[in-house]
Amino acid sequence: MSTISEDKPPHDKNNPFPARLTENWLLSKEGSIKDTRHFVVDIKDSGLVYTCGDSLGVYPANKSENVQELLDVLSASGEDMVRLPKSEEDISLREALTHKLSLAQPTKKVLKALLEGGVEEETKNLLEEKLAPENNEQTKEYLENREFADLLLDFPGAQLSPQDFILNMRKLMPRLYSIASSPTVYPDEIHLTIAVVRYHTNGRDRVGVCSTYLADRAPLEESCVPVFVAKSHFGLPADDSADLIMVGPGTGIAPFRAFLQERIARGATGRSWIFFGDQHLETDYLYGDEFEKYLAEGHLDRLDLAWSRDQDYKIYVQDKVLENAAEFWQWLQDGAYFYVCGDAKRMAKDVNAALHQIAREQGGMSEEEAIAWVKNLKKEKRYQRDVY
Repeated sequence: MSTISEDKPPHDKNNPFPARLTENWLLSKEGSIKDTRHFVVDIKDSGLVYTCGDSLGVYPANKSENVQELLDVLSASGEDMVRLPKSEEDISLREALTHKLSLAQPTKKVLKALLEGGVEEETKNLLEEKLAPENNEQTKEYLENREFADLLLDFPGAQLSPQDFILNMRKLMPRLYSIASSPTVYPDEIHLTIAVVRYHTNGRDRVGVCSTYLADRAPLEESCVPVFVAKSHFGLPADDSADLIMVGPGTGIAPFRAFLQERIARGATGRSWIFFGDQHLETDYLYGDEFEKYLAEGHLDRLDLAWSRDQDYKIYVQDKVLENAAEFWQWLQDGAYFYVCGDAKRMAKDVNAALHQIAREQGGMSEEEAIAWVKNLKKEKRYQRDVY
């Protein structure tokens, strides 16, 4: 069990624990267009305690190549000393750009700073055009597709001192990942299920800072990954006899792997039903062997799978929910808890619409009654969502 000496402050967001990454392996199979990985983080002797439904916060480091590129366009060595806002200590510019500041997501604030820093006439006109109120939407789109280095390349006549420049940058924030392991089974470990983000925009290859930090840059077996546990509203019912319905496509399956491990370890008697989906059965069935084993052993009562690209028409988890509407409704009538984890914009929205539709069609409710019923389900904490 994780312990920490009494004379040391507890590890939290402001005092992360330097954890060891002990496992990093591919969950997605050869042929998948996705790079989805399973990570194991060692938290032994950290004092960190987690429960099912919590998230692990991870502080990443920026790619050294991206840091060097920004240093080059700033005409800075990296050894310049700078002071971050609200800090009383100076650190090197390279350290600030590597561990403290986001190299992406520039705002209009930096465009204004470049303009005020003094520029040649042609660059001044370009900056003023970007800042004109009538160009708000175009400028917003422009900034979304660029990093700070891009701005200096786009406006080569604009220069700021390293200190003035970093005051226009955002903090490098920790990323939160749903925990995919049971604290009862793995008290000294935290498992994560992460889709590594790599994409192309504005003519350049880009990466998700934290997902590629864990996948490509964080060394195994070194105490160097800063982490903390983020508590959540999302969690198992206290009653082990309660039934669970869990909808978690893609990496949204993470907390439900933890739920099943925990319920099995506790000898829970309630039934479990999982809806999982992704693109292809052969390449994207995350933890498929585990779930099939649980199903065969009776630890998982229902498993419905949705493969969106294995046939001419797309099938998603919300389609599977509607396909099983009558039994789904009966489980809820019997007191089941309903959980959804994953994409907020599309999947969770569509699953929520399916829930309302089932209430109307299976429960004979009006639209207003269905809305009120779903609200009450949330109030009772029998409808919980962990969406992002």
